[in-house]
Amino acid sequence: MQLRYNDTAETVKVGGIKYKLKQLHWHSPSEHTINGQRFAMELHMVHVTDDGNITVVAILYRYGKPDPFLFQIKDQLAELYSEGCKAEKGDPLPVGVVDMTELKQGADRYYRYVGSLTAPPCTENVIWNILAEVREMTKEQAVDLMAPLEGSYRRNSRPLQALNGRMVQLYDRSLKIRKML
Repeated sequence: MQLRYNDTAETVKVGGIKYKLKQLHWHSPSEHTINGQRFAMELHMVHVTDDGNITVVAILYRYGKPDPFLFQIKDQLAELYSEGCKAEKGDPLPVGVVDMTELKQGADRYYRYVGSLTAPPCTENVIWNILAEVREMTKEQAVDLMAPLEGSYRRNSRPLQALNGRMVQLYDRSLKIRKML
């Protein structure tokens, strides 16, 4: 399931460079772990510079309380499901304006490393930013996200990859520190 942005005011700044939000999508189960723990879902917000550099902001989800962001697209998810996933047939469903405020919560602590995209062509030199605060969504919201997809696409996460010498750093803006992990 993917939300695409034709033109966006949503940006992130990484290393002094501004990246524009192009799309966001979910994986089930999560593709990242914290201390070896895998989570129910993972959201990827893919940002790109004008010259093609990529950074991804990832949010991990466990089952629990409802996620307010997902309420905004609940009706569109139900429509996709009822129409047999028309987006997969090349006919995207307009969502309209989506308020990103909820997704910005909890961005004070995050892990960062340089890796690759998790889907083909697995583009390298992507800056990953995984929020340390694990968010919650209900099981019903997870079902709603996966329902429009054909069965084989409902579990769509890449197997865990070895670190292969990559350095993961923990950033904590409240303490203004950066730790190597």
